Amino acid sequence: MSIFHLAYNVRDLAQARAFYGDLLGCQEGRSTDTWVDYNFFGHQLSLHLGEPFATAATGHVGDHLVPMPHLGVILPKTDWEALAERLLQSDLEFVLNPFTRFAGEPGAQSTMFFNDPFGNPIEIKGFSDMNGVFAT
Repeated sequence: MSIFHLAYNVRDLAQARAFYGDLLGCQEGRSTDTWVDYNFFGHQLSLHLGEPFATAATGHVGDHLVPMPHLGVILPKTDWEALAERLLQSDLEFVLNPFTRFAGEPGAQSTMFFNDPFGNPIEIKGFSDMNGVFAT
C-alpha cells in the first residue's frame, strides 16, 4: 500500500489547525513556523504558508460543475456518513451538500464538496463497496 502526499498553501496555520485538526479530525504531525503536516485520512497533507492556488467550477460530473483542481479522499460509507453528519452540524458552508450520485450504476458513491478557510476545495467520497471505486 502506498501513501499519497500533497502539499499546498494556506494563509494562516492557526486557522488551518482549527479546520483540519478540530473540524475534520485529522491528526497533526510534524510542523515548523511555516508548515504543518496532517494525517489526512491515512495520507500525508502538508500545509505551507502562502497563497492558495486558483480554482474554478469547471469539472463536469453528472449534473454538477465541481471545483477544479480539488483534493479528495474516499472513505468507507459508514465513515463518510459520520463525517457528513459532523460537518452538517457545524457552520461549514458546502459547495455541494452531501448526496449520492450514480445510484444503481457502477461507481455509485456519496459525495460532498466544501472549501477550507482559504478556498482550497475538498471532496470527500463514500463507497458502500470499496471494490467499486474503479468500477466501469
